[in-house]
Amino acid sequence: MDRARRPIKAAGSVNSKIHRDLREIIMENTLYFLPAKSVFRFSSVCRDWKLWIHTPFFKHNQSNSFSSISGFFCQQPGEPPSFLSLEHMAFGLPDPSLSFLPEEVDLRSSSNGLICCQGRSKDKSYYICNPVNKQFKKLSKPNADHGNEPAVVLIFEPSRLNFVAEFELVCAFQSTDFDNAYEFEIYNSANGSWKVSGEICFGNRRLEPRSGVHVKGTVYWKVHHGGVLAFDLNKDRSQLIPYGTRGSLGKMYGKVCTADATSNCIRVSILSNMYTNTMEMSSHVKTWEEKLHIPLSSSSLGGVPLDPHPSIRFAGENVAVIQNHSSLFSYDRKTQNFKLLAKSEYASWFIPYVNSLVEL
Repeated sequence: MDRARRPIKAAGSVNSKIHRDLREIIMENTLYFLPAKSVFRFSSVCRDWKLWIHTPFFKHNQSNSFSSISGFFCQQPGEPPSFLSLEHMAFGLPDPSLSFLPEEVDLRSSSNGLICCQGRSKDKSYYICNPVNKQFKKLSKPNADHGNEPAVVLIFEPSRLNFVAEFELVCAFQSTDFDNAYEFEIYNSANGSWKVSGEICFGNRRLEPRSGVHVKGTVYWKVHHGGVLAFDLNKDRSQLIPYGTRGSLGKMYGKVCTADATSNCIRVSILSNMYTNTMEMSSHVKTWEEKLHIPLSSSSLGGVPLDPHPSIRFAGENVAVIQNHSSLFSYDRKTQNFKLLAKSEYASWFIPYVNSLVEL
């Protein structure tokens, strides 16, 4: 009888080891790729998972591994922010109104899980925060006057070799020393200080706040009456790139792009050559190259009548958001399907967000 039972006991021990090893494999190699909300839900699986998820090493790896757009921070002027999730079960925040900050704020920019806000008090202080863990940093006061609607762009590129979240905040501001000119000031978190660039961009133009994007060391802003202003951080040089007045700036195919919508399609063009204005007149090289054409119809939007002039609210690598009349629809490039996000006009300000565990 005893001999007959021994193999059963051994088999049970082997199965237990297999299950334990599989659990450890999932814990150590899979959880990194999940958004923060999903990660916290898995912390209830067992004590080991809970302890692992709350380690600095796990949080660091998750912020490097998960980079998908999770939703959008939205805000009307004078009101608190709110969060519009692309998938409520997977993406969410404990305090989307950002009430954990020391004062009421206005949304300015975002980058890979961090949000840049500006206080409404007299000091107009900048705050960098992560709404998931409610951590924030108040930045020192800039050297220059950034104005009431600063054109700032937050840059945070997670690095596996750096456990400290280092970021930059770039502001293009109207010069007080020269008429019809823009200057640039950069905050660097590594040294905790601002520095005004020596570059000055002359020309009678006005930048659109919250239109800026960062791609491979260059920051781009939309110009109100047409064109795109580019500022190369490495070369400390600026340039005006020809472009029309419609559409939004974004990032697709690893390059800066422009996205525009008509009554029957969405067109996405990437920056092909920003130096075409220096080429010969006979050159066939184009500044912008159309890369994506998305058919747009009432049926693709669930039967909603088409707006003669729909607008693009966001254009990213895998997600785009279009406003049709007063409704917002997301477009998934992988499934090539539209999804209704909100049935009424959601907000004037629209900031993308990644559900990350990055710590400040």
